[in-house]
Amino acid sequence: MPLPVLTAIEQRVLGSLLEKQRTVPASYPLSLNSLRLACNQTSSRDPVMDLSERDLQDAARALKDRSLLRLVWAGAGSRVVKYHQLLDEVLEPADDERALLTVLLLRGAQSAGELKTRTERLHPFGDKEAVEACLARMAAAPEPLVREVQVQHGRDSRWIHLLGPVALTEQVVAPAADREVVLAEGAAARDAKVVAAYDAAAVAYSEALLDELTGKPFDIWLLERIADDADGPIMDLGCGPGQIAAFLADTGAEVHGLDASPAMVAQARANFSDLDFTVGRFDQLLRPRSAAAWGAIVAWYAFVHLAPSELAPTLRTVGATLRPGGTLALAVHLGDGIVHADELFGVPVDLDFVAHDRDEVLAAVAEAGLEAAEWYVRAPHAEEAPTVRLYVLARRP
Repeated sequence: MPLPVLTAIEQRVLGSLLEKQRTVPASYPLSLNSLRLACNQTSSRDPVMDLSERDLQDAARALKDRSLLRLVWAGAGSRVVKYHQLLDEVLEPADDERALLTVLLLRGAQSAGELKTRTERLHPFGDKEAVEACLARMAAAPEPLVREVQVQHGRDSRWIHLLGPVALTEQVVAPAADREVVLAEGAAARDAKVVAAYDAAAVAYSEALLDELTGKPFDIWLLERIADDADGPIMDLGCGPGQIAAFLADTGAEVHGLDASPAMVAQARANFSDLDFTVGRFDQLLRPRSAAAWGAIVAWYAFVHLAPSELAPTLRTVGATLRPGGTLALAVHLGDGIVHADELFGVPVDLDFVAHDRDEVLAAVAEAGLEAAEWYVRAPHAEEAPTVRLYVLARRP
């Protein structure tokens, strides 16, 4: 059976459905709005598209006519249409082949190393050689699914899928900053580097930021609202030296803090000995001892070292400890990629900060099963914080 030939929009639709079927199975099949958000993501997509609902409906109709997509109704008597891909039923790829094909459909020509990093959530390849072996198998099939291309002399060769035209442009040779590169050595190595940096800089960090809310009226206004609305104890996630927890506690709220850096937690305990601070990771967050769930969780710049692909799983894990109606309040930096720091408050470090994309963060909130009740984009407020900031108040349904 000959391979289907897909237009660029059809490639994006099927690639997005293949991806979300694996990464957010609870939300799959996708509604039209969810499919539009997935197709128009501004990260993990190349090129970035701005597809309308009509574009997607037209593409879905064409794919349905070729038995590559099925329309599914949300439930008995429901008029809400959802979209389910049938490409893997037509091609019957193995799990590793499916992962590579998904990322190739979404991001165009890529090297084996890039594919290794970008398929982590879809299939656990052991190393780059395992990716290359799978690509070679796909290229040697009776109906080859991929082909190797040499884009530019002196650079790693790229691989493309054979399900339709793939643009080989200068942008492919020299791509824009990829926020996923923070996972190039794996999440464990990145986490160890982050903890080492904050352990080293803990004292200087504490001295510099203990009074950081002074001169930040917007942060103060938002934190006071969070404390006032919280029905139950509040967790300060990524608490650092404890300044946010202390501010919340001054409003009369019961507040606890958690941070992965032992040295930061030691600073927080020294600064505010009457509050409870614990060493731990985001995925180790438990419900409070004094209540059935957290009334609110504050994550002020706690996620600035996470890759985009980690946002939704992290938000889902953290959000599961909230009470129904509880608030997850987060703040992140916005920007075009990775900012590397060689020092932090005068202390030498090796630390990468991820400047996230607004739409990507909001999409991750939705993927995590939370509702973005409010969000704000704020301009830089001082020379010491020269980045645009995104604040999101997300509710657990």
